Amino acid sequence: MIRDATEADLPAIVGIYNASIPSRMATADTEPLSPESRLDWFRTHHPQKYPLWVIELNGEVVAWLSFRPFYGRPAYKSTVEISLYVDPEYHRQGFGRQLLQQAIADSPGFGFNTLVAFIFAHNEPSLRLFEQLSFREWGYLPGVAKFGEVECDLTIQGQRLSF
Repeated sequence: MIRDATEADLPAIVGIYNASIPSRMATADTEPLSPESRLDWFRTHHPQKYPLWVIELNGEVVAWLSFRPFYGRPAYKSTVEISLYVDPEYHRQGFGRQLLQQAIADSPGFGFNTLVAFIFAHNEPSLRLFEQLSFREWGYLPGVAKFGEVECDLTIQGQRLSF
């Protein structure tokens, strides 16, 4: 079930995010975050504009997707950055696909006609998913993230939607 996130979901949202840190596949954060530290971020999301959605399964949040303004300038108001995270126990079960498909379908209703996502170049599962749903590589930033001595490249994936 996809629904708007509530503040009560924040610990689960942060838990899913923190679970992605050790793999170095989905975030450039290197230390776990606390729900309290993400409260301001959570409050920037609104169901009518820049939603934050969760998938709940048997009363448990197993995945989430957020919209946020791209680059913070007025001329970019119809472009959004999306972020997508799935609990590792639920990878490859279609939850990420469901959220991403919903984001594509609902974006025009929010006034968004361009979606972008920043994905590490070594995150092949995410790149495949976005490609399967018609995202294309719009940018490539070599070596912009560094984990110890390992440099990682970042891709910018984008999709232009029709109104």
